[in-house]
Parts: sequence; C-alpha cells; structure tokens
Amino acid sequence: MDGYRWGVSDSVIAVVDIDGTLVDSNYQHALAWYRALRAVGETYPVWRLHRLIGMGGDQLVTELGGDELESRVGDQVRERQGKEVDALLEEMALLPGARELLLAIKERGHRLVLASSAQEHHVDAFLDKLDARDIVDEWTTSADVEASKPAPNLLQVALKKLGVSPDSPSVVIGDSVWDVKAAHNAGMPAVVVRSGGFGDDELRDAGAIALYDTPADLRQALDDTPLA
Repeated sequence: MDGYRWGVSDSVIAVVDIDGTLVDSNYQHALAWYRALRAVGETYPVWRLHRLIGMGGDQLVTELGGDELESRVGDQVRERQGKEVDALLEEMALLPGARELLLAIKERGHRLVLASSAQEHHVDAFLDKLDARDIVDEWTTSADVEASKPAPNLLQVALKKLGVSPDSPSVVIGDSVWDVKAAHNAGMPAVVVRSGGFGDDELRDAGAIALYDTPADLRQALDDTPLA
C-alpha cells in the first residue's frame, strides 16, 4: 500500500462497486445466469457462473463458453438474464454497514462515485435500497460503459463523470477479482470485501491491498486504507 499513500490531508476519490460490494447480490446473479442459459438450452454448473460474477455481461458468455456460444446465444442470454435479475431484486439485501460506509467516506471529505455496469433500472433499485442519491457525487450504469470489467473503462468513466483526470488520487472498493483486475488496469489500488466469495489468495494475487469481511468492517478500518 505504500505506493498509494497520498497523505492524510489529501482528498481521495472512492470508486465503489455496488453489486456484491454494497448489495448482497452475487449468488442471485449466478442463479439468474443459470436460468437464462437453461432457457436457451445451455446448462453450466452454478459454481462456474459464480466464478465469473463481477465480470461484465458483454464478456461473461464468451469467457464461459467461447466465441461459438457468444455468437449463437449471447444476446438472448443477456436479455433473459436481465429479466431473471428483475425477479430477484427484492431478495437482494444490503450488506452490513453498506450505507454507513458511504457516509463515512463522505464525512472524511472524499468524493464518492458508485461504479456499476448494471442496467439502469437495476442501479436505480440499488440506489433506493441504499438511500444513496444524496450521499454520492455520481454513479454509472451500463449505458455509460463501452467495455466492462476487467477492462478499466468503467473506472475511467466514473472519474470522468466527476470531471477529474485519470491519474487523480483514487481507490476502488470492490468484491471480486474482476474489480481488482480492472483497478490494476486503471492504475488504481483496490480494497476488497469478501462478499464476492473469492479466496483471499486470489484477491491478493490479483492485487488487492486490503481485505475486509463486510462494508462495516471496512468502515471501522478506514484509517488503515488510502481513505484515511
């Protein structure tokens, strides 16, 4: 983490993932992909799908089954997956301390943007759950993103929405190896909560600088992060 110390008086931009980081949604997303694939005659084990949650839907189908699967059913599966997520939104609850983490970041004088490549109405639902529209400075949706994680585009767009340069002091808060890889590709440090279901070794190998069980635990430890 030493390479990312900017001094405790510096304002830092917190780029925070929503799905799986603030909202406990990863396993519902895995199930939605499973059901969407089954609807077009394709069956993949849910554990394989879970391993890809956090990667953008524009890349997930190819990663799962190669170019042939993507060309044959990719658009159908993505459309169906969005509808399956709609049916599961009510089951997705906030992770412990999610809103309190956002408030703590703002109370320390940092700017805050929620970075998501989810469909706009899904982001709206999560913002409602978090009651966060008056807390955050900006947020993104799939409409803002050309290439999703692990590409750095989403994080770069998040900074652009704030009108700041890509090399502004910033830190990513996420839950998956895909968040960490996107942060690495954008030249940003990544702090991770374990709710994505990835192993500590995987997250550290991808480049995570710190790991916490929940947003509440991260809030308690903010002085040990670049958001001090």
